[in-house]
Amino acid sequence: MAAPFTARPVTSKRDRKRFIDFPYTLYRDHTFWVPPLRIELTRILNPKKNAFFGHGRMQLFLAEDGRGNTLGTIAAIVNGMHLKKYDDGNGFFGFFECVERYDVAEALFEAAADWLRAQGLTGMRGPANPSLNDMAGLLVDGFDRWPAILMPYNPPYYADFLARYGFERAMTMWAYYNHLKIVNTDKLRRGTEIVKRRNPDLRLRELDMKRFEADARIMREIYNDAWSDNWGHVPVTEAEFAQMTRDMKQIVDPHIVYFLEKGDETVAFVASLPNLNEALVHVRSGRLFPTGLFKLLAYSHFGTNKEIRMPLMGVRRKYHGRGFDALLILETIDRADALGYQACEMSWILDNNHALRNALKSINSVIDKEYALFEKTL
Repeated sequence: MAAPFTARPVTSKRDRKRFIDFPYTLYRDHTFWVPPLRIELTRILNPKKNAFFGHGRMQLFLAEDGRGNTLGTIAAIVNGMHLKKYDDGNGFFGFFECVERYDVAEALFEAAADWLRAQGLTGMRGPANPSLNDMAGLLVDGFDRWPAILMPYNPPYYADFLARYGFERAMTMWAYYNHLKIVNTDKLRRGTEIVKRRNPDLRLRELDMKRFEADARIMREIYNDAWSDNWGHVPVTEAEFAQMTRDMKQIVDPHIVYFLEKGDETVAFVASLPNLNEALVHVRSGRLFPTGLFKLLAYSHFGTNKEIRMPLMGVRRKYHGRGFDALLILETIDRADALGYQACEMSWILDNNHALRNALKSINSVIDKEYALFEKTL
């Protein structure tokens, strides 16, 4: 018989610390889990420091045994921007971590569901940490490889726990991997030459670090327009995007972040990031002090970041279907290769984004990982 436990709300600083600490215990022996920095996780969960709380609310829960050992965590989340756009009664869950015991997982899901019902909501979707504009999705295939920067990792049994509780898959997302020395860009290159001939006033410009905030505002404007019709898209608020780009500024390589201009109009952008997870994997404690900072700097600056991830790309809706996205993909591959990067992950890509998936298929991109979002009626 399994040992007794309780699932209860986080109500104190001590509880919050245990909530944050739990993944570092759970994944201690998991080779392919990349520890987030504790200081960053603390900020994400802090209503005073995370812009998400400008429109959202969150309740954290802990599961613990009779000796005070943490067995699992979950957050129940109200996303105000999602409800404003869709008015569908859906709340979210996130930050779900659990030992391999379904009874613990069930208690956590029920605690989150009860809280969301009390907020007047009728559905639960996730995982989202805390929104789809942040780290989101459940890894369902690709457990024997490290995730790229800002991508999740979890044990295989989580998907079974969700299914047993009654969650159904709402959307599948893919991570495509491109080794830059062997990717075949011939077809893509021919297509982009046609795009350039049809649009002779196109030009590319790199991110200007001297006007970073102004360029960030352009990114947000294009992003919110470009993806507005996509499944699950929620507009990013000005405060959220400012926070996102401030974080990005610390690690960005401006040579792989650039804008596509047509005449006097900025019509598209693409942002790729060095895969800092190649360094973070060596900071197992998630703490910068006393030795984590030195490890992070050492593995970040001495040639170990060989990969990039493309997390953001957007083309204004009125220019969809003109091949501008293919041009941005090709430019990213060419530039990253010239800069000495060896591979690029493009993630995540929605299962129903057939145009982009076909473009990636044309260059022999490999599906490297499968992620999914799940939902359940309450």
